[in-house]
Amino acid sequence: MDISVFGLGYVGAVSAACLAQLGHRVIGVDKSPAKVSLINKGMAPIIEPGLGEMIRSQVEEGRLRATEDAEDAFFSSDLSLICVGTPSQANGSLDMSAVRRVSEQIGDYLAGAEDFHVVVVRSTILPGSMRDLVIPTLTRRSQREPGRDFGVAFNPEFLREGTAVEDFFNPPKTVIGASDERSSEMLGGLYAPFDAPLLQVDVETAEMVKYADNAWHALKVCFANEIGNLCKALQLDSHKVMDIFCQDRKLNLSPYYLRPGFAFGGSCLPKDVRALTYRARTLDVEMPVLNSILPSNQGQVERALELIMNRGKRRIGILGFSFKAGTDDLRESPMVEVIERLIGKGYELRLFDHNVNLARLVGANRDYILNQIPHISCLMAESLDEVIEHADVLVIGNKSPEFAEVLQKTDGNKVVVDLVRLSERTSDGETYEGICW
Repeated sequence: MDISVFGLGYVGAVSAACLAQLGHRVIGVDKSPAKVSLINKGMAPIIEPGLGEMIRSQVEEGRLRATEDAEDAFFSSDLSLICVGTPSQANGSLDMSAVRRVSEQIGDYLAGAEDFHVVVVRSTILPGSMRDLVIPTLTRRSQREPGRDFGVAFNPEFLREGTAVEDFFNPPKTVIGASDERSSEMLGGLYAPFDAPLLQVDVETAEMVKYADNAWHALKVCFANEIGNLCKALQLDSHKVMDIFCQDRKLNLSPYYLRPGFAFGGSCLPKDVRALTYRARTLDVEMPVLNSILPSNQGQVERALELIMNRGKRRIGILGFSFKAGTDDLRESPMVEVIERLIGKGYELRLFDHNVNLARLVGANRDYILNQIPHISCLMAESLDEVIEHADVLVIGNKSPEFAEVLQKTDGNKVVVDLVRLSERTSDGETYEGICW
């Protein structure tokens, strides 16, 4: 394929060299004469292991060159990658001026293009930037229709400084958000040699993925450092602790706790976070990330209450209120707090949870249910249908399998507030509301 790469900074230089290594003909574009000159001399414009040798070999092979002439690069290619910088401004917002400038340039060139050309953004931009800036600019300047006359896609990069070449050829995943199937297939062809999942999604999901990744990486660094600081104060080897922590790939390093939904509860997590942060305070160890966990968790309880109460309906049905499906444990269940708050505000509640019903009769939590929360116990229904019939608003509190049929039973005549992603539906604002989807 003939490819033009706009911007020869970190992402652009690595992408250009690696694509040339894969056999494509690549033209790098940059307004900096120094960067253009370095590449044409077979030298890397940045320091990155393995990049210099690759650029030299690909320039010698004739598959890679650089230019300041953006128009020449565009019309010599079938696909253009936008890899310009998006640095932070003083207030934390992104400086999108380079993306805007290149989009205007390419839009002008698209007006005279005879063949279908695909414009791909690899610069890191916030969700909505393609919709609000890039696509309108390309459309306005070209007077052509995206998806029909030209293609548009967002293709985030997952390159780490110091291992960027290795990361390019061995990606954890490839994400493509394209305006049309033709563009998606054309761009996907670049990554066909790689043994990695190819995920074709909508454009804004592709934009958000990069931010989710980087925020998670930043959080992991801060978490490890806070655990390390506390370990040092306790005269423990933090690396030994975290080495053991990382051995657990069932829970610690896995998708298990990374599904957006309702607040956590139970007998372990709230208690242990409180104990750990208390111990840190006694040792004068600052732990801002760990200290923010419980307030953030409480915020999700408040969000659930807001979704329920904003409906303006008084008859509420709660389906599942133990802290996790398949258990009768109500200790620090966030749903118990939701129920108590709704009772306090005068809502008419009916509750159903099969496991809590059993526990009320014979379970280990029988005393807790009958003596500690009798005001909740007396609201419990004997059947799922009884709660459905009572309620104008149904709240799904855990993922008990028997709740899967609820959406079919309501027939759109009730509001379902889903705190656990019972369905793959997204919020419609009328009959179904997910807590964070």
